[in-house]
Amino acid sequence: MLKEFKNFILRGNVLDLAVGVIIGAAFTALVKSLVDNLINPLIGLFVQSTALAHLEFTVGKAKFTYGAFLNDAINFVITAFVIFILIKLINRLFPKKETTEEEKINEELDTLREIRDLLKK
Repeated sequence: MLKEFKNFILRGNVLDLAVGVIIGAAFTALVKSLVDNLINPLIGLFVQSTALAHLEFTVGKAKFTYGAFLNDAINFVITAFVIFILIKLINRLFPKKETTEEEKINEELDTLREIRDLLKK
């Protein structure tokens, strides 16, 4: 069981996922800093507030901090845009190998043969 766990951990997918999560967390912190320190002060010039996250309104006893929501929305849009650009760049640098019609037919034939062999057993 320990050997199986070691093989599972050392497979590429798990390690790639771990690296992705770590880089994603660092990237999120970077985008948050960009929004908090550069973009929010620019927006604050137009909304007459020093920090976008502090914008709020109250209805009765309920306090709605719409500025915090706007701050998170800006973080999301910037993060999504940068990931979009990175994916486009990676796809351009490492284009996918297009499979020919013959290769597709061979794959289907192999699959059908495997099914046939399993049914024989």
